[in-house]
Amino acid sequence: QVRLVESGGGLVQPGGSLRLSCAASGSIRSISVMGWYRQAPGKQREMVASITSGGSTNYADSVKGRFTISRDNTKGTVSLQLNSLKPEDTAVYSCHVHTVGLVDYWGQGTQVTVSS
Repeated sequence: QVRLVESGGGLVQPGGSLRLSCAASGSIRSISVMGWYRQAPGKQREMVASITSGGSTNYADSVKGRFTISRDNTKGTVSLQLNSLKPEDTAVYSCHVHTVGLVDYWGQGTQVTVSS
């Protein structure tokens, strides 16, 4: 079992920055991939960024060059730095982990709103 607790969402103006953090507890040694998804109102959930235990990253085209994902394997944390935010980045962002046992866990979600 893995439990995820997110923090760091909020309201920011276009062009601004935010940092999202997610702390995993429980069987953190079983975690292989950590990442972030987002879901905007009326839209499907989409992958934003992911990172393997070896540090390989993957980003959605819409956030490449603006968002940076990082993780600390020993602490079981994953962070997402959001820069140059746009109104279309407004969504609920959820932390996600995939374990070696092929189980997926999700955080409760944190709201990011980009508006002037």
